[in-house]
Amino acid sequence: MLASTPLDWTWTILVPIDPARFYPKFGPIPATIAVREQTGPWDVVGQTRKLMLADGGHVIETITDVEKEAFFAYELTDFQKIFKVLVDHARAEWTYTATPDGTLVHWTYTFVPRRNRGWAVGLIVRLWWGRYMHAVLPEIIHEAERLAP
Repeated sequence: MLASTPLDWTWTILVPIDPARFYPKFGPIPATIAVREQTGPWDVVGQTRKLMLADGGHVIETITDVEKEAFFAYELTDFQKIFKVLVDHARAEWTYTATPDGTLVHWTYTFVPRRNRGWAVGLIVRLWWGRYMHAVLPEIIHEAERLAP
């Protein structure tokens, strides 16, 4: 998705953005309601934080890769509730590319299902996850544009 803001600005706003402001409930995907126990700045490999979810569960995010103004990735572990039964872990990747019109932001998720649960995870991804990301990312991009100097 294209942000009309320059690469440095888009990176600065989007990497540390508060998911509790932008990740609503969507089908079986619970809303993120708070961030807790963040260990440091959210652009340093090894930092962790706990996302509290509206269904009473949580998930832990750990930054695995950072290439300033280019690439950002984190692993999600310690799923709770129904996702604990289905998902071993997941990986989110954000790629930022400067364009003449702003910054192209690409966000992907890879879920690693638990044994014999791939069919259920695949169903959730097909029915809800893609639509969820397509609903959430424009709101996140809008925030970078809204805050632009």
